[in-house]
Amino acid sequence: MASSIVPPSAIIELDRPRTAPGLLSRSYRDRLIERGFFGLYRWYVTRSQEKRNWNPYLGFEWDKLRTDLSADTKQILQGFFAVEQYVPDYTSKALNLLRRSHGRANFQIRWGSEEEKHSSTWETAVIFSGAQTPEQLENYRHQLRGKEWELPWEDPLHLITYTVFQERATQLNYINMGKIASGNGDKYNDIDPVLAKVSATIAADEAAHYNFFLEGLRLIMYYYPLEALESIRDVLGRFSMPAQDLMPDWEAFFETAYRTAIYGPRQYAKDVVAFVFKTLGIDGRKALEEGIKRTREIPDEEGQMRTSAIWQTFDPTKISSQVERLHERIQEFEKGFGWDKHDPLIFTPNPVYPK
Repeated sequence: MASSIVPPSAIIELDRPRTAPGLLSRSYRDRLIERGFFGLYRWYVTRSQEKRNWNPYLGFEWDKLRTDLSADTKQILQGFFAVEQYVPDYTSKALNLLRRSHGRANFQIRWGSEEEKHSSTWETAVIFSGAQTPEQLENYRHQLRGKEWELPWEDPLHLITYTVFQERATQLNYINMGKIASGNGDKYNDIDPVLAKVSATIAADEAAHYNFFLEGLRLIMYYYPLEALESIRDVLGRFSMPAQDLMPDWEAFFETAYRTAIYGPRQYAKDVVAFVFKTLGIDGRKALEEGIKRTREIPDEEGQMRTSAIWQTFDPTKISSQVERLHERIQEFEKGFGWDKHDPLIFTPNPVYPK
């Protein structure tokens, strides 16, 4: 799981241990994770269709969007548009990496379609706000798409870890834009109900994306705790937002985002890293690094931990209960349309976790 994806395969009864095993094999853990992702994907699709089915063109009163917004707000809208111009790359390159994972690959397709709506929505906001003319925006798009975005990581584990932090950061960007448009900004009189609704709608999508990736990372972390923690350490060591090296006006966008409190180092540390750590039950970056180092000192032949150092890095009880709750949610969903009669999802505890 740390570096590859095992092709999806049904977990048949003959594969299940007849007695409580001391260890779960890597292949068995991989298949448990894949089955979990499959169920999570279908549950996600159902929720998105029920709760977040909106139209980027007809869902907002665009002709009421203010054209006298501040230059800073218009710069931010243009930056949001620019980042979303690489959705074809974000989707296709991750999809190619994940194509053997049924749940993750199908979700990537769904994710791409929802991100395309964001792209269309910010494009419309740029035009109706008067930030750019259609001709200017088309030239800008052509300039942006003349460059190609590349995956920040070449393995599925590091990619999902990166995406957890990236999706949370993106959600935060839109939440803070919504605060300005709702009159909660400190520096501008940019109150605009249309922009506030746009920001809230897209932020809700990003929250759903973040939660999907978070549940997936937590599932991996349950069956591969050390590898997952190492991927978190690695990703944070070189984290950057997507497309910042591709946008010709990135510096102007970032400086404006920082000055307007949309996004900057403080928000990243407090509202992204610390937020994700708290959700995963990780004590902090220092504890993460020290726990990995101590645990790596005494691995056994199966790669399992012989020391208790890893459990001092995060809360194993919290992870266990959350993964079990995820399984219960998926089980209830699959029972609702009879899938449990054909391929029931069964939660298999990881015996290396402390009782």
